[in-house]
Amino acid sequence: MGTTTYDAAVAQARDLLRWCSPLRTELWAGRLAAGLEPGEVEPFLRRLAQDRGAESRLTLAALAAVHRAVEGASGASSVKGDDRGSRPYTLAGSEVAGPLPGWVRRMTHVTCEGGWYGKGDPYGEQTLAALSFRYENGKEPHLLVVGIDQVSGGLAVDAVVEEVKFLDGLELPAVDPGVVAGRVLDAFELGDRIMGAVVADTLPAVRPVALARAHAVPDLVRPAPDDTVARFRDLPDLPGGREAFEKLVEFVGDRPLWWSPARVSRFLTSWLPREAILSEAGIAAMPEVVRAWSRFSGGHRAVLDQVEADAPRLAALMADESLAGLGKRIAQNRHRS
Repeated sequence: MGTTTYDAAVAQARDLLRWCSPLRTELWAGRLAAGLEPGEVEPFLRRLAQDRGAESRLTLAALAAVHRAVEGASGASSVKGDDRGSRPYTLAGSEVAGPLPGWVRRMTHVTCEGGWYGKGDPYGEQTLAALSFRYENGKEPHLLVVGIDQVSGGLAVDAVVEEVKFLDGLELPAVDPGVVAGRVLDAFELGDRIMGAVVADTLPAVRPVALARAHAVPDLVRPAPDDTVARFRDLPDLPGGREAFEKLVEFVGDRPLWWSPARVSRFLTSWLPREAILSEAGIAAMPEVVRAWSRFSGGHRAVLDQVEADAPRLAALMADESLAGLGKRIAQNRHRS
Protein backbone atom coordinates (compact mmCIF):
# COMPACT_ATOMS: atom_id res chain seq x y z
CA MET A 1 0.00 0.00 0.00
CA GLY A 2 1.63 3.17 -1.18
CA THR A 3 1.90 6.38 0.81
CA THR A 4 0.07 8.15 -2.00
CA THR A 5 -3.06 6.07 -1.44
CA TYR A 6 -3.04 6.74 2.28
CA ASP A 7 -2.34 10.46 1.92
CA ALA A 8 -5.10 10.81 -0.68
CA ALA A 9 -7.59 9.03 1.59
CA VAL A 10 -6.74 11.31 4.52
CA ALA A 11 -7.09 14.42 2.34
CA GLN A 12 -10.46 13.24 1.04
CA ALA A 13 -11.62 12.40 4.57
CA ARG A 14 -10.70 15.94 5.63
CA ASP A 15 -13.05 17.31 2.94
CA LEU A 16 -15.79 14.92 4.03
CA LEU A 17 -15.56 16.14 7.59
CA ARG A 18 -16.42 19.61 6.26
CA TRP A 19 -19.27 18.38 4.03
CA CYS A 20 -20.97 16.47 6.88
CA SER A 21 -22.72 14.18 4.35
CA PRO A 22 -23.37 10.54 5.33
CA LEU A 23 -24.25 9.68 1.73
CA ARG A 24 -21.11 11.16 0.19
CA THR A 25 -19.04 9.45 2.84
CA GLU A 26 -20.61 6.04 2.25
CA LEU A 27 -20.11 6.26 -1.52
CA TRP A 28 -16.53 7.40 -0.98
CA ALA A 29 -15.87 4.45 1.33
CA GLY A 30 -17.16 2.06 -1.33
CA ARG A 31 -14.86 3.59 -3.96
CA LEU A 32 -11.94 3.53 -1.56
CA ALA A 33 -12.37 -0.17 -0.75
CA ALA A 34 -12.81 -1.04 -4.43
CA GLY A 35 -9.49 0.62 -5.25
CA LEU A 36 -7.47 -1.43 -2.75
CA GLU A 37 -5.80 -4.65 -3.81
CA PRO A 38 -6.32 -7.61 -1.40
CA GLY A 39 -2.77 -7.34 -0.10
CA GLU A 40 -3.16 -3.63 0.58
CA VAL A 41 -6.20 -3.83 2.89
CA GLU A 42 -4.56 -4.92 6.14
CA PRO A 43 -1.59 -2.48 5.95
CA PHE A 44 -3.95 0.35 5.04
CA LEU A 45 -6.28 -0.34 7.97
CA ARG A 46 -3.34 -0.78 10.33
CA ARG A 47 -1.90 2.59 9.38
CA LEU A 48 -5.27 4.26 9.85
CA ALA A 49 -5.58 2.71 13.31
CA GLN A 50 -2.10 3.94 14.27
CA ASP A 51 -2.79 7.47 13.10
CA ARG A 52 -5.73 8.22 15.46
CA GLY A 53 -6.43 11.51 13.66
CA ALA A 54 -10.01 12.56 12.94
CA GLU A 55 -9.55 11.82 9.24
CA SER A 56 -8.29 8.30 9.92
CA ARG A 57 -11.07 7.62 12.41
CA LEU A 58 -13.67 8.77 9.88
CA THR A 59 -12.15 6.52 7.23
CA LEU A 60 -12.27 3.49 9.52
CA ALA A 61 -15.83 4.26 10.61
CA ALA A 62 -17.05 4.73 7.03
CA LEU A 63 -15.42 1.54 5.75
CA ALA A 64 -16.91 -0.39 8.66
CA ALA A 65 -20.38 1.10 8.23
CA VAL A 66 -20.82 0.20 4.57
CA HIS A 67 -19.36 -3.28 4.98
CA ARG A 68 -21.15 -4.20 8.21
CA ALA A 69 -24.47 -4.66 6.43
CA VAL A 70 -22.82 -7.02 3.95
CA GLU A 71 -22.31 -9.40 6.84
CA GLY A 72 -26.04 -9.42 7.43
CA ALA A 73 -26.34 -6.72 10.10
CA SER A 74 -30.07 -6.45 9.38
CA GLY A 75 -30.60 -10.14 10.14
CA ALA A 76 -31.24 -11.09 6.50
CA SER A 77 -29.13 -13.67 4.74
CA SER A 78 -25.98 -12.02 3.48
CA VAL A 79 -24.15 -12.35 0.23
CA LYS A 80 -21.51 -14.96 0.96
CA GLY A 81 -19.07 -13.82 -1.69
CA ASP A 82 -18.47 -10.53 0.13
CA ASP A 83 -18.47 -11.77 3.76
CA ARG A 84 -14.79 -12.61 3.85
CA GLY A 85 -13.78 -9.33 2.24
CA SER A 86 -15.93 -7.32 4.65
CA ARG A 87 -14.57 -8.73 7.88
CA PRO A 88 -11.27 -6.75 8.05
CA TYR A 89 -13.17 -3.47 7.63
CA THR A 90 -15.76 -4.23 10.29
CA LEU A 91 -13.15 -5.44 12.77
CA ALA A 92 -10.98 -2.37 12.23
CA GLY A 93 -14.00 -0.10 12.54
CA SER A 94 -14.98 -1.60 15.88
CA GLU A 95 -11.70 -0.32 17.32
CA VAL A 96 -12.20 3.32 16.37
CA ALA A 97 -11.27 5.47 19.35
CA GLY A 98 -12.04 9.12 19.89
CA PRO A 99 -15.04 11.30 19.13
CA LEU A 100 -16.52 11.78 15.68
CA PRO A 101 -19.28 14.17 14.57
CA GLY A 102 -22.84 13.02 15.18
CA TRP A 103 -23.66 12.77 11.49
CA VAL A 104 -21.16 9.90 11.14
CA ARG A 105 -23.46 7.65 13.17
CA ARG A 106 -26.22 8.14 10.59
CA MET A 107 -24.32 6.24 7.89
CA THR A 108 -26.39 3.26 6.65
CA HIS A 109 -29.23 4.19 9.04
CA VAL A 110 -31.81 4.87 6.37
CA THR A 111 -35.53 4.44 5.80
CA CYS A 112 -36.77 2.89 2.56
CA GLU A 113 -39.56 4.93 0.97
CA GLY A 114 -40.40 2.94 -2.16
CA GLY A 115 -39.47 0.22 -4.60
CA TRP A 116 -39.75 -0.16 -8.37
CA TYR A 117 -38.87 -2.96 -10.78
CA GLY A 118 -39.20 -3.45 -14.53
CA LYS A 119 -37.56 -3.57 -17.93
CA GLY A 120 -34.42 -1.58 -18.51
CA ASP A 121 -34.75 -1.92 -22.29
CA PRO A 122 -37.59 -2.74 -24.70
CA TYR A 123 -36.94 -6.49 -24.68
CA GLY A 124 -36.22 -6.87 -20.96
CA GLU A 125 -32.72 -8.21 -21.58
CA GLN A 126 -31.79 -6.12 -18.55
CA THR A 127 -34.16 -5.26 -15.73
CA LEU A 128 -33.82 -2.41 -13.25
CA ALA A 129 -34.44 -2.67 -9.52
CA ALA A 130 -34.82 0.71 -7.81
CA LEU A 131 -35.19 1.62 -4.13
CA SER A 132 -35.52 5.09 -2.63
CA PHE A 133 -34.14 6.05 0.79
CA ARG A 134 -33.50 8.92 3.13
CA TYR A 135 -31.59 9.08 6.39
CA GLU A 136 -33.33 8.80 9.73
CA ASN A 137 -33.19 12.58 10.18
CA GLY A 138 -35.09 12.99 6.88
CA LYS A 139 -32.09 14.36 4.98
CA GLU A 140 -30.31 13.34 1.76
CA PRO A 141 -33.03 11.44 -0.12
CA HIS A 142 -31.46 9.19 -2.75
CA LEU A 143 -32.19 6.37 -5.16
CA LEU A 144 -30.35 3.07 -5.64
CA VAL A 145 -30.73 1.51 -9.09
CA VAL A 146 -29.30 -1.94 -9.84
CA GLY A 147 -29.09 -3.33 -13.37
CA ILE A 148 -29.86 -7.05 -13.48
CA ASP A 149 -28.85 -8.93 -16.63
CA GLN A 150 -31.47 -11.47 -17.66
CA VAL A 151 -29.53 -12.99 -20.55
CA SER A 152 -26.75 -14.05 -18.15
CA GLY A 153 -29.19 -15.60 -15.71
CA GLY A 154 -30.27 -12.65 -13.58
CA LEU A 155 -27.04 -11.35 -12.04
CA ALA A 156 -26.27 -7.78 -10.98
CA VAL A 157 -24.09 -6.08 -13.58
CA ASP A 158 -24.21 -2.40 -12.61
CA ALA A 159 -25.51 -0.06 -9.91
CA VAL A 160 -25.78 3.68 -9.35
CA VAL A 161 -26.87 5.94 -6.51
CA GLU A 162 -28.64 9.02 -7.82
CA GLU A 163 -31.06 11.76 -6.83
CA VAL A 164 -34.64 10.52 -6.52
CA LYS A 165 -35.69 12.51 -9.61
CA PHE A 166 -33.56 10.08 -11.64
CA LEU A 167 -36.54 7.73 -11.28
CA ASP A 168 -38.71 10.01 -13.44
CA GLY A 169 -37.04 8.86 -16.65
CA LEU A 170 -37.14 5.14 -15.93
CA GLU A 171 -40.92 4.45 -16.15
CA LEU A 172 -40.70 1.52 -13.75
CA PRO A 173 -43.81 0.10 -12.07
CA ALA A 174 -43.97 0.32 -8.28
CA VAL A 175 -43.28 -2.97 -6.50
CA ASP A 176 -43.15 -3.90 -2.82
CA PRO A 177 -39.73 -2.73 -1.55
CA GLY A 178 -39.12 -6.04 0.25
CA VAL A 179 -39.48 -7.86 -3.07
CA VAL A 180 -37.22 -5.40 -4.91
CA ALA A 181 -34.54 -5.61 -2.23
CA GLY A 182 -34.79 -9.40 -2.34
CA ARG A 183 -34.18 -9.32 -6.08
CA VAL A 184 -31.14 -7.10 -5.58
CA LEU A 185 -29.65 -9.52 -3.06
CA ASP A 186 -30.55 -12.52 -5.24
CA ALA A 187 -28.81 -10.86 -8.20
CA PHE A 188 -25.61 -10.14 -6.28
CA GLU A 189 -25.60 -13.63 -4.78
CA LEU A 190 -25.94 -15.19 -8.23
CA GLY A 191 -23.02 -13.12 -9.49
CA ASP A 192 -20.87 -14.44 -6.65
CA ARG A 193 -21.56 -18.00 -7.78
CA ILE A 194 -20.56 -17.37 -11.40
CA MET A 195 -16.84 -17.45 -12.11
CA GLY A 196 -15.71 -14.65 -14.39
CA ALA A 197 -19.07 -12.87 -14.51
CA VAL A 198 -18.78 -9.75 -16.68
CA VAL A 199 -19.96 -6.63 -14.82
CA ALA A 200 -19.51 -2.89 -15.23
CA ASP A 201 -16.19 -1.47 -14.08
CA THR A 202 -18.13 0.87 -11.80
CA LEU A 203 -20.02 -1.87 -9.92
CA PRO A 204 -17.39 -2.79 -7.27
CA ALA A 205 -17.34 0.78 -5.94
CA VAL A 206 -21.13 0.92 -5.49
CA ARG A 207 -21.59 -2.68 -4.41
CA PRO A 208 -21.07 -2.23 -0.62
CA VAL A 209 -23.59 0.62 -0.49
CA ALA A 210 -26.05 -1.32 -2.67
CA LEU A 211 -25.89 -4.31 -0.36
CA ALA A 212 -26.16 -2.12 2.72
CA ARG A 213 -29.28 -0.48 1.30
CA ALA A 214 -30.90 -3.77 0.30
CA HIS A 215 -30.30 -5.18 3.79
CA ALA A 216 -31.84 -2.04 5.31
CA VAL A 217 -35.24 -2.77 3.73
CA PRO A 218 -37.66 -4.44 6.16
CA ASP A 219 -39.59 -7.61 5.34
CA LEU A 220 -37.16 -8.90 2.73
CA VAL A 221 -38.53 -11.56 0.39
CA ARG A 222 -35.99 -14.23 -0.60
CA PRO A 223 -36.10 -15.62 -3.20
CA ALA A 224 -38.11 -12.76 -4.64
CA PRO A 225 -41.10 -13.83 -6.76
CA ASP A 226 -42.18 -12.38 -10.10
CA ASP A 227 -45.90 -11.93 -10.84
CA THR A 228 -45.52 -11.32 -14.60
CA VAL A 229 -47.04 -14.68 -15.58
CA ALA A 230 -49.89 -14.25 -13.09
CA ARG A 231 -50.77 -10.90 -14.70
CA PHE A 232 -51.20 -12.45 -18.15
CA ARG A 233 -54.93 -12.53 -18.88
CA ASP A 234 -55.04 -12.90 -22.67
CA LEU A 235 -54.61 -16.64 -23.16
CA PRO A 236 -56.37 -17.54 -26.44
CA ASP A 237 -59.45 -19.74 -26.02
CA LEU A 238 -58.18 -22.52 -28.26
CA PRO A 239 -57.91 -26.31 -27.93
CA GLY A 240 -54.43 -26.93 -26.55
CA GLY A 241 -54.00 -23.28 -25.53
CA ARG A 242 -53.43 -24.01 -21.85
CA GLU A 243 -51.03 -26.83 -22.67
CA ALA A 244 -49.04 -24.54 -24.98
CA PHE A 245 -48.94 -21.76 -22.40
CA GLU A 246 -47.62 -24.10 -19.72
CA LYS A 247 -44.66 -24.90 -21.96
CA LEU A 248 -44.08 -21.20 -22.59
CA VAL A 249 -44.06 -20.57 -18.82
CA GLU A 250 -41.61 -23.43 -18.35
CA PHE A 251 -39.32 -21.83 -20.92
CA VAL A 252 -39.36 -18.26 -19.58
CA GLY A 253 -38.82 -19.58 -16.03
CA ASP A 254 -37.89 -16.93 -13.49
CA ARG A 255 -36.99 -14.38 -16.19
CA PRO A 256 -40.39 -13.66 -17.77
CA LEU A 257 -39.70 -10.00 -18.61
CA TRP A 258 -37.00 -11.01 -21.11
CA TRP A 259 -38.76 -11.48 -24.46
CA SER A 260 -36.65 -10.51 -27.45
CA PRO A 261 -36.62 -11.65 -31.10
CA ALA A 262 -33.68 -13.95 -30.34
CA ARG A 263 -35.47 -15.53 -27.38
CA VAL A 264 -38.65 -16.02 -29.39
CA SER A 265 -36.69 -17.76 -32.13
CA ARG A 266 -34.88 -19.99 -29.65
CA PHE A 267 -38.18 -21.01 -28.09
CA LEU A 268 -39.93 -21.85 -31.36
CA THR A 269 -37.09 -23.37 -33.35
CA SER A 270 -34.81 -24.92 -30.71
CA TRP A 271 -36.24 -25.35 -27.21
CA LEU A 272 -39.66 -26.71 -28.14
CA PRO A 273 -38.34 -29.35 -30.60
CA ARG A 274 -35.60 -30.36 -28.18
CA GLU A 275 -37.44 -30.31 -24.84
CA ALA A 276 -41.22 -30.23 -25.18
CA ILE A 277 -43.75 -33.02 -25.65
CA LEU A 278 -46.97 -31.50 -26.94
CA SER A 279 -50.22 -32.81 -28.32
CA GLU A 280 -51.22 -31.88 -31.86
CA ALA A 281 -53.65 -29.35 -30.38
CA GLY A 282 -50.87 -27.84 -28.26
CA ILE A 283 -48.60 -27.50 -31.29
CA ALA A 284 -51.38 -25.94 -33.34
CA ALA A 285 -52.22 -23.45 -30.56
CA MET A 286 -48.64 -22.46 -29.82
CA PRO A 287 -48.20 -19.73 -32.48
CA GLU A 288 -51.29 -17.87 -31.29
CA VAL A 289 -50.26 -18.27 -27.65
CA VAL A 290 -46.82 -16.86 -28.45
CA ARG A 291 -48.40 -13.96 -30.33
CA ALA A 292 -50.58 -13.16 -27.31
CA TRP A 293 -47.61 -13.34 -24.95
CA SER A 294 -45.59 -11.12 -27.30
CA ARG A 295 -48.33 -8.49 -27.31
CA PHE A 296 -48.48 -8.66 -23.51
CA SER A 297 -44.69 -8.25 -23.37
CA GLY A 298 -44.79 -4.96 -25.23
CA GLY A 299 -46.01 -5.84 -28.71
CA HIS A 300 -42.72 -4.87 -30.30
CA ARG A 301 -42.77 -5.18 -34.09
CA ALA A 302 -39.45 -7.03 -34.26
CA VAL A 303 -40.72 -9.66 -31.83
CA LEU A 304 -44.02 -10.14 -33.66
CA ASP A 305 -42.19 -10.35 -36.98
CA GLN A 306 -39.96 -13.07 -35.53
CA VAL A 307 -43.01 -15.06 -34.47
CA GLU A 308 -44.39 -14.85 -38.00
CA ALA A 309 -41.04 -15.94 -39.44
CA ASP A 310 -40.62 -18.99 -37.18
CA ALA A 311 -44.15 -20.18 -36.37
CA PRO A 312 -44.86 -21.82 -39.77
CA ARG A 313 -41.92 -24.19 -39.21
CA LEU A 314 -43.02 -25.35 -35.77
CA ALA A 315 -45.10 -28.39 -36.74
CA ALA A 316 -42.33 -29.79 -38.93
CA LEU A 317 -39.68 -29.17 -36.29
CA MET A 318 -41.77 -30.86 -33.60
CA ALA A 319 -42.22 -33.89 -35.89
CA ASP A 320 -38.48 -34.23 -36.50
CA GLU A 321 -37.42 -36.75 -33.83
CA SER A 322 -33.75 -36.17 -34.57
CA LEU A 323 -34.06 -32.78 -32.87
CA ALA A 324 -35.28 -34.22 -29.57
CA GLY A 325 -32.91 -33.98 -26.61
CA LEU A 326 -32.04 -36.90 -24.37
CA GLY A 327 -34.63 -36.07 -21.73
CA LYS A 328 -37.39 -35.80 -24.30
CA ARG A 329 -36.40 -39.08 -25.96
CA ILE A 330 -36.42 -40.90 -22.62
CA ALA A 331 -39.85 -39.46 -21.77
CA GLN A 332 -41.22 -40.43 -25.18
CA ASN A 333 -39.90 -44.00 -24.86
CA ARG A 334 -41.53 -44.35 -21.43
CA HIS A 335 -44.82 -43.14 -22.85
CA ARG A 336 -44.67 -45.57 -25.75
CA SER A 337 -43.86 -48.53 -23.52
